[in-house]
Amino acid sequence: MTYMSKEGYEKLVAELQRLESIERPKASAAIAEARDKGDLSENSEYDAAKEAQAHLEDKITQLKIAIAEAKIVDTSRLSADVVQILSTVELTNLGTNTRMVYTIVSENEANLREGKISIKTPIAQGLLNKKVGDEVDITIPRGTIRLRIEKISI
Repeated sequence: MTYMSKEGYEKLVAELQRLESIERPKASAAIAEARDKGDLSENSEYDAAKEAQAHLEDKITQLKIAIAEAKIVDTSRLSADVVQILSTVELTNLGTNTRMVYTIVSENEANLREGKISIKTPIAQGLLNKKVGDEVDITIPRGTIRLRIEKISI
């Protein structure tokens, strides 16, 4: 089971619908077009189209699994007392004195450009169940960082 926001769930459903209704027919058309070009044993265009279709079908399968395993979190029942999934956390890196803001989300919703980090990342794991004012040492690939939680919101 994967916990996620309603918004994240709806994005997955929309992406699945797009892949099934738009991308799948495009892939089938590309295969048909390549097939029409003759001998399939030496047709690299056909092989590439079949491979692209296989990748597309794999992505569709993964999305279906993610949607089936999704559990939408009711944000009205969440508390800002401790860091948990869907918490937005304002932090200070005590080593560099820089501020950062992250929202902790499911793996499927993670997008660093939007400040959304996966609950499975070392930073998110180190912050879970911590409170405002807590200082935590978190081991990341580049070493250990010390963070202070300044604010938690939902």
